[in-house]
Amino acid sequence: MVRGLPAEWGICYRTVLLDDNPLALSYWNNTIAVGSEHRDIVILDAITGSQIAVLSGHEEPVNSVAFSSDGTLLVSGSDDRTVNLWDVQTGGVVRTFYNRNSKVRSVSISADCTRIVSGSNDNIIYLWDVEGGECHHITEKQNIVYCVDFSPTDPQTFISASGGIVQQWDISCHKVGPICHGYQAAFSPDGTQFVSCMGGEATVQNVGSGVIVANFHMANSYFHSCCFSPNGRLVVVASKHNIYVWNITGSDPQLTETLIGHTKNVVSLTFSSPSTLVSASEDKSLKFWQIGASSTNPVASDQKSTALQTKGGIIIPSGLDGTVMTWGIPTPMDKDTQHRDSRLIFVWHTNEKINIWDAEKGELLQKVDQPGDIIDLRMSGDGSKVFCLDKTSIKAWDVWTGEAVGEVVTKGCYSFHIIDGSRVWIRLYNLQIQGWDFGISDSSPVQLSNIPPDVLYLNSTKLWDIGSSGIKDVATGKAVFRLPRKPVSVQYNGQYLVIYYRYSEVFVLDFNNVL
Repeated sequence: MVRGLPAEWGICYRTVLLDDNPLALSYWNNTIAVGSEHRDIVILDAITGSQIAVLSGHEEPVNSVAFSSDGTLLVSGSDDRTVNLWDVQTGGVVRTFYNRNSKVRSVSISADCTRIVSGSNDNIIYLWDVEGGECHHITEKQNIVYCVDFSPTDPQTFISASGGIVQQWDISCHKVGPICHGYQAAFSPDGTQFVSCMGGEATVQNVGSGVIVANFHMANSYFHSCCFSPNGRLVVVASKHNIYVWNITGSDPQLTETLIGHTKNVVSLTFSSPSTLVSASEDKSLKFWQIGASSTNPVASDQKSTALQTKGGIIIPSGLDGTVMTWGIPTPMDKDTQHRDSRLIFVWHTNEKINIWDAEKGELLQKVDQPGDIIDLRMSGDGSKVFCLDKTSIKAWDVWTGEAVGEVVTKGCYSFHIIDGSRVWIRLYNLQIQGWDFGISDSSPVQLSNIPPDVLYLNSTKLWDIGSSGIKDVATGKAVFRLPRKPVSVQYNGQYLVIYYRYSEVFVLDFNNVL
């Protein structure tokens, strides 16, 4: 049966590419606010990742953003030495608070929406009155105030992080609890705990008493962002371009998942649902991660190929190390999931056998002979056939019976694409492209017309070139979508283009909405 995801894997099911470097994230009710390096605040739909609005008003980078508890207001802090309070519905600025001395590093708004706290480069914590706009209190620190955070449940309490010291305060700027060490800190959703991180160590403490609930560390790491999951059971920390998920419910915190996919430092983290983490990185992207997803490992020996299928709302890449993982996609990829081919089927090659595995029953469906080395192994998009490519031929088998359904002898195969359940395009070593239809009943595979090299044939009217810079229309040469880098594997099912990168990253593109 499907087993739990091992700690060394993480699931990224969507990547949103941005024009600017993101600096901060905040979430409320399926809406994400992104503070950017070039002044604007981008508002995204947390379910689709699409852009809803852009808030313009700051004149310098926006270092921090925070939604109010009811989602009607958004507060932002900028290098332009101002704190802006925005009306989320209209996108207009309700009030601007002028921090004339220095750049604003962090902002937060109280649970009752009456006060804003900000930390800045002048080593001062400012407490602002929302209605009147006045500064009620200031507290001087010894270093830059990189982090401030109001309790989500107690409008009288906030925390700050400055110079490696985390402190709890009340709204009169009186110290509440004992100090602790950390450069970043965040409250738990119920406001009873907070996490602080410094170097490669993170500590979870009770609010007020400072009693340590959990402590964990990683050698050769530097935690620079942290947050709780909505249920308070997980703490997520970022170190450079990797993200680590810790379960803190037991007496001994356990690392449950490592999320790998960003190419530069992660600058901010937020949960958009109990099972979805959103990360912002200096690589100009947001990534949506599925937390606590499932995987299966039906074979421990090395595999010699990678299969990718898209059906029933599931993406399934099976890696060379024997681990097979499943991605659930929010928008169903197949309209009809009632047929038997909606089950999760994995394929792999080892010991001169092709294994066809039924994930839901946890057992092998078929095992067919395939001696020698193979180049690639894939299932058709409709889940009905398994195709195997070696140096001299391409063969196909029926998933459910294991019977051979066709073979084409070639002169040096390099790669291939499956267009639907039966049509296959093969690229030869001489760069010639051959097309074959394996779906002709009671007949050998029928050769189709050739297409240009390095082109993925997507439908009957268009040819699309999938390259290192993105996707372009071959006929017009027009670029239609930008990709972060050249993919490892690509598959198309008639609507969705599924792009598989290294480090278990999958990019899903809906061609009906993009093209």
